[in-house]
Parts: sequence; structure tokens; C-alpha cells
Amino acid sequence: MAQPLAGKRILIVEDDAVFRSVLAGFLKAQEAEVCEAENGVEALAMQSEQVPDAILCDLFMPEMGGIEFIRRLRESARQTPVIVISATERMADVASVLRFGVQDVLLKPIKDLNQLRDALLACFYPDMFTSPALAGEALSHDWEALSRDPDYAAQLLKQLQPPVQQHIAGCKINYRQLTSHEHPGLVLDIAGLSENDLAFYCLDVTRAGDDGVLAALMIRTLFNGLLREQLAHHENRLPQMSVLLKQVNQMLRQAGLQGQFPLLAGYYHAGLGNLILVSAGLHAKVGAGDSLVQLNSGVPLGTMGSIHINQVSQHCTKWQCQIWGAGGHLHLMLTNQNNRTYE
Repeated sequence: MAQPLAGKRILIVEDDAVFRSVLAGFLKAQEAEVCEAENGVEALAMQSEQVPDAILCDLFMPEMGGIEFIRRLRESARQTPVIVISATERMADVASVLRFGVQDVLLKPIKDLNQLRDALLACFYPDMFTSPALAGEALSHDWEALSRDPDYAAQLLKQLQPPVQQHIAGCKINYRQLTSHEHPGLVLDIAGLSENDLAFYCLDVTRAGDDGVLAALMIRTLFNGLLREQLAHHENRLPQMSVLLKQVNQMLRQAGLQGQFPLLAGYYHAGLGNLILVSAGLHAKVGAGDSLVQLNSGVPLGTMGSIHINQVSQHCTKWQCQIWGAGGHLHLMLTNQNNRTYE
């Protein structure tokens, strides 16, 4: 009888030759097809030859580490399941890869390689396994520590804030933030989903006590993965943002986080020039071309089981959005640098 992993092509991206050999030997014994790369540069080059069914990836490697490799992999629109295997003890590293939609994070040393086998089976046969939908599971190795130490969680969240100016998906995007104190207020996250589209959200963490910071860390790790999953099932490439926020609201409640979580989320497709903004509790004004649109706040997430949001859509090459709430003001600006004109 064939093994469950028989015939599955698995790419191992690991600079430690001994550990890579151990992983390869274990997988070959499971009748999987194994290919190997010493770093992210080699692994990206191998994608053009044959796409693997799953990838095992270390984080710290010469030339190109795991975080950069996974980011580029996702920006190329490849949704290949990725399992990170690393000795990192930094929550920031785990949060960085989870937000790119990795399936699991296994910490070295792995004492029982059957743990790796189970993680791979969960990728290939998800209906046979309970989905780790809750952030408490996704961040299980450090979630309790974050809950016990609010100051550490707030410091971590501050470290994870994006740079004030960057280029993503062919767009120049920058922001200015005004807050009245040093504590977290409006938390912003921006990420490229592919070479053509990006997503962002702004969360007010001031209306839920310590749970506001924990919610921000949870949403950061899961938001982009949920959006990528939704886009993968929509050929028109325009997501249903209301469905996305409904999923986030459910996860907040299932994780036992208490309070109100005002959130504004956005999606921009640079190739089509489409901007979608939805608000569940934050005020916003959107300027695109000659138009200025007011987006009403709606009801914050966490307030009730169902969600009530407001949404606007614009067709534009550049836009700016003013966002405000109890946590402060934020001004977000984007310019599409693709040479196209949208009517």
C-alpha cells in the first residue's frame, strides 16, 4: 500500500547540509520525491523548472533567508504550501512568515519527525485535520507569554510597524501617523499579495485594553493569508472584503478577545487600478482624482456576532486616505507606478 506522501514533490530549503540530509532521508522513506536548495536564491530558481507540492524552509540562510524567499514566492502568485522549520525564538520572525500564509511553523530541534509528517499531511489532506484557524493555535509557542506580558506584546507590535515609505506591487506607498501618546493607537499593516496587488488594514487598539494589542498581533499573522485564500478561489481577482472581515470577527470571538476592534481594510489591484475599502468602526475620507468620498465608520469588530460595514470602490492610479478614530489619525497615500491610464 502506498504511503500518503508517495509521489509528492517536496522542496527542502535549508543551508545546514546535515539537517537537510536528515529531512530528505525521512521524506524519501515516506516515498516522497525530494529536491533540495541551500538558500532562497536557489529555491526561487528551481520554481521555474518544476513547481513543488510543498516547501520546507529554514529562516536564516546565506544569500537569501526564508522570510525574503517566502515573500517573493507569494508576490509571484505561487500559493505552494510552506512549512517553516527554524530555531528562531523571536515572535517577530514567526509573525512575519505567518502573514505570508505559511501553513505551519515547526521549531528546531524536531525531536519527532512524525510531527513534520503530520504537518505535511495537513497541507495535502486538510479535510482530515482540524484547521488551526485560531491565533492561539497559530502562535501557540508564544501566545501565552504575550498574554502574560502586555508591555512585551506592545513593544513587539511597535517593532512590526511597516516602514513609512516603500514600494509594493509596482506602487509607491507611504503614510504619516499622528498619535497623542507613545502607546499603540492606530496600527497599520501593508503587504504585497502578488506583483499586481496589495492589501492593508488599520486597527484601533485603544478600545479593548490589553486585548487590543493581542488582536493586532493575531490579525497581522492571519489577515493576508485569509485574503490570499479568498483570491485563489475568485477568478476575477477582486475579493469580497465583507467576507474577510466576517472571518476576522469570528476569530476574534473564538480567541476569547474582549472589547471593540475598529478596523479599516483595503485592497488595491495595480494592474486593474481597483481600490476597495471597507470600514468596521473607523472613519475615513478617500481622495482619488477629483473625487473625495466619505466612508462612514460602521460598527467595530467584536461588538456583536454579526458585522455591519461600509464599503467604497474606486478606479484610480493614485489615491490618498485619511483614517481616524480614538487612537489617532493616519494619512495613507499610494501612487501606481505602472505606465497605464485608467478611464
